[in-house]
Amino acid sequence: MIRRIDLRGTELESLDDYRSVVPRADFDVEAAVPAVHEICEAVRTRGLEAVLDYNERFDGVRSDDVRVPQQALDDALAGLDPAVRAGLEESIRRLRLTCAAELEHDVVTDVAPGARVVHRKVPMERVGLYVPGGLAPLLSSVVMNAVPAQTAGVGAIALASPPQKDHGGLPHPSILAACALLGVDEVYTVGGAQAIAMFAYGVGPCAKVDLVTGPGNIYVTTAKRLLRGRIGVDSEAGPTEIAVLADDTADAAHVAADLVSQAEHDPLASSVLVTPSERLADEVERELDKQVHATRHTERILTSLGGVQSGIVLVDDLEQGLRVVDAHAAEHLEIQTVDAAAWAARVRNAGAVFVGPHTPVSLGDYCAGSNHVLPTGGCACHSSGLSVRAFIRSQHVVEYSHEALGEVAGHVVALAEAEDLPGHGAAVRARFPDAAR
Repeated sequence: MIRRIDLRGTELESLDDYRSVVPRADFDVEAAVPAVHEICEAVRTRGLEAVLDYNERFDGVRSDDVRVPQQALDDALAGLDPAVRAGLEESIRRLRLTCAAELEHDVVTDVAPGARVVHRKVPMERVGLYVPGGLAPLLSSVVMNAVPAQTAGVGAIALASPPQKDHGGLPHPSILAACALLGVDEVYTVGGAQAIAMFAYGVGPCAKVDLVTGPGNIYVTTAKRLLRGRIGVDSEAGPTEIAVLADDTADAAHVAADLVSQAEHDPLASSVLVTPSERLADEVERELDKQVHATRHTERILTSLGGVQSGIVLVDDLEQGLRVVDAHAAEHLEIQTVDAAAWAARVRNAGAVFVGPHTPVSLGDYCAGSNHVLPTGGCACHSSGLSVRAFIRSQHVVEYSHEALGEVAGHVVALAEAEDLPGHGAAVRARFPDAAR
């Protein structure tokens, strides 16, 4: 069901060497560029007509408009299962707490008398949020995108999710209910690359946005890459990933359940166990065989666990295991070891780290108070998960008095001359016409 990679007794010198032994799923954005470029160009040139055509072509839904009516949002919330509503409300409450704690304030620095620089925090004016609706209606992604945007003080929030034939051409009712609960009332029934292009160009009733966030399939990811620069984007998200660093104190049933939990997302999802314990590896394999065949999405999970992107990696000790997981830089990393907090503190590369036996990734997907929109594909070595900061720009506001400018004028002129930009120096001299030249 799941392959083994035995690194015991192997001396690898660099993180790149370790990265090569735990390959990922084939998620070739470049291969999708021609098709996605065609979609983006059609939306740019033909506008709403192209979006409606792609809705029909890809989702089997034809309509005259893409804006979800307010009544549909209200009806979805009214029909939401009370238990699901309670779960959403608690997820929102916890995420609002952590987002509020992340808010940064303006920083004022007086670099000299009369010379002040303010590092100002300015929220985005308008953002577009994308929520997938393919294999699963990710209503939790509404929360994970909208709450940090709202906390940041974004002026206007629009959200797009694919149309569903089974729901009258609208997004899944649970997604609409989450929007209504959060007060997000500008919702569009558009999916895929055409949704990102709609946000980027401003199409029909949807005005152009400044930033697009949210996970999606390879076409969504490719559209983000092609349109980056015209709009800001959060990341190029690929298939979901879990890595578990565990020793022989870990519960095999828990580890297997956590691997299965992410494998059920997508046939390309990655589930990796890294352990020095052969006994744990054996027990986890037995648990996987038991659990996978007892779950709802057996075929999808089997494909994921049997893929090149998943495996059990045997290492000499936890030190080597730490090098493996740091090199792999998974979206989600669980630490199930003795002194788990100490090992977690040494992790450098992971989208989010889940510490100890009672902190499964599923908790982070819904109600931990953390965000589940995280870097994938090894990008955790240079990128962060979605947060309030993604929706806020930093802006320097500089104010100098005449005296303060005079104090530094000579330095400005000298540096301008060194760069052969005399006009720069002249712009300063012009403010001191009586000074000797």
